[in-house]
Amino acid sequence: MQPRNMSMSGVVDLAAVKAAGEAKAKAEQARAEAARTGGAGAVSPAALVIDVDEAGFERDVLQRSAEVPVVIDFWAEWCEPCKQLGPLLERLAVEYNGRFLLAKVDVDANQMLMQQFGIQGIPAVFAVVAGQALPLFQGAAPEAQIRETLDQLIQVGEERFGLTGIAVDPDAGAPDAAQAEVPAGPYDALLEAAASALDANDFPGAVQAYKNVLVDDPGNPEAKLGLAQAELLGRVQSMDPQAVRKEAAENPGDVNAQIAAADLDLVGGHVEDAFGRLVEAVRRTAGDDRNAARLRLLELFEVIGPEDPRVTAARTALARVLF
Repeated sequence: MQPRNMSMSGVVDLAAVKAAGEAKAKAEQARAEAARTGGAGAVSPAALVIDVDEAGFERDVLQRSAEVPVVIDFWAEWCEPCKQLGPLLERLAVEYNGRFLLAKVDVDANQMLMQQFGIQGIPAVFAVVAGQALPLFQGAAPEAQIRETLDQLIQVGEERFGLTGIAVDPDAGAPDAAQAEVPAGPYDALLEAAASALDANDFPGAVQAYKNVLVDDPGNPEAKLGLAQAELLGRVQSMDPQAVRKEAAENPGDVNAQIAAADLDLVGGHVEDAFGRLVEAVRRTAGDDRNAARLRLLELFEVIGPEDPRVTAARTALARVLF
């Protein structure tokens, strides 16, 4: 996909995300409050790149855009151009030293945001300035073009909204020797408790135990995998396999029936059947039904693991039916 230049003076209506005026007012209030209290202080370079989801969009993007332009990178794991553009944007975010904040949005997990911004393909890059969205470019643009666009964005933020960026402390977030010796948390005990609950078929207990770990360590891979497995086993525990498969066979357009059958497929070791069933459900449906099938497919990806070639193949198949 070739990059597409867009006017820096254009404004996308954010009413589908939040009322633009309300979002802007809240953001400006947040900026005024930060100024009154002395601000949040300098951040580390690593804090200039954040992962954003639908739940945190207002807090992490709209409100932050009152103090600094927020560049949004819409990407996906299966998107090859995204793998070229993403690291470049991350490097530039650090190089620009707080003059903009980079928010990364995984479109597989945040389809609603993608739809609300009207994105037809990825990678796609937008910016939000004081609650208003500006389309920047689409596709893996050359670095020189990206720098020029970022310079224009920063100028817009300064001249129209008085945004001066955020202070960056290069030493912030770097642990000293004493901090480095402190363990991250009592995760071993929590994970052991979760595994014991899983072995005892106490699936609600296992789910809660894994969630307890993820509250403090959202990226913990063992907890993420365990939670996905516990939730899956909890769902199929009370199913009548024969009845579920009969319902799915007789009602190919019933998304709930296909989702239930896919859960059984995966528990039974029929991984590709489970993935194929849900990809087909996504292809057949639209709206809430399509989103339900897509989200369950993403959950099953977590059970198998992102590096598994069957997951990679299914992501590619999903991309074809979505885009």
